[in-house]
Amino acid sequence: MELLSAHGATLLFYLFAAVVIAGAIGVVTLRNPMYGALCLLATFLGVAALFLLRHAEFVGVVQIFVYGGGVMVLFLFVIMLVNLHRLREVRMFAGTAPLAAVVATLLVGMLLWAVLARPALVRAGDTAALGAIGGEQIGNPQALAWVLFRDHLVAFEAASLFLLVAMIGAVVLGRRR
Repeated sequence: MELLSAHGATLLFYLFAAVVIAGAIGVVTLRNPMYGALCLLATFLGVAALFLLRHAEFVGVVQIFVYGGGVMVLFLFVIMLVNLHRLREVRMFAGTAPLAAVVATLLVGMLLWAVLARPALVRAGDTAALGAIGGEQIGNPQALAWVLFRDHLVAFEAASLFLLVAMIGAVVLGRRR
């Protein structure tokens, strides 16, 4: 019992990390889309538990509501509405693999540059910095919003542009000819 009370958070971290890894492997390897979606849900909930373990309550709850709720419902509707047994296999982007590889390499390079060029905002274990702004102790959501919109506004707006481009791409690919 002493081991559990002394190392409980570490054991929970390893448990939820194993759930996340197993769920991610299940998403990629399972051929039945319903089982893959359930593994994706387990992955989302495991990531939310990891956020809660790191005292990021706001991000953990958003992970559960947005991904565990909204995105999973969307995925399940698509899986149920599209009859996968009647679809014929179509090669939509034949011959564009080299261009996709170049674009992916550029994006990964830009991401690595952005991560390595800027010093870490909060060191591991220094969660008190996310609870205080200007010496005043505030809640986690307020501190997260302050850091997000003051220090990382460009990355936040870039993420919104990526989501907009993905949505436009889905509409273009999904429209009927």
